[in-house]
Amino acid sequence: MKTSTAGLALIEQEEGFAKVVGNLVFPYQDIIGKWTIGFGHLIKAGENFSQGLTRDQAVAILQQDVVVAEQIVNNEVKVVLNQGEFDALVDFCYNLGDRLHGSTLLAHLNAGDYAGAAAHLTDWVNAGGRPNAGLKARRILEFQLWNKGDQG
Repeated sequence: MKTSTAGLALIEQEEGFAKVVGNLVFPYQDIIGKWTIGFGHLIKAGENFSQGLTRDQAVAILQQDVVVAEQIVNNEVKVVLNQGEFDALVDFCYNLGDRLHGSTLLAHLNAGDYAGAAAHLTDWVNAGGRPNAGLKARRILEFQLWNKGDQG
């Protein structure tokens, strides 16, 4: 599956486009101190964004990062998903990486317990070991997208 327009909009909205100077965006530290740029792209060893990125460049990186999140969902989930469920899980993985692997959420989902899986989306609200209001709000938005089904 591929992420829908609604799924991409959620990622863009929740990641934001931080530290804009003029028409460029620059690296910043996220809520747990990891260096990030654009729409929440975690800067990897060897990447240098000291000259900043345009919005178009940040969108291109977002699209590459979304493919990685899609691959995680497509590889880990063994049951059929509707578009809203898929988009919610892609946002979840975009935000948290491969935390889906081995999770109670995934166990419920792969056992066919969609409601139980959805209920576990809202468990993932900590940053740096502490509850975070922004993550709580994001999980609620994912839950809502999940429940929109194919109209996500």
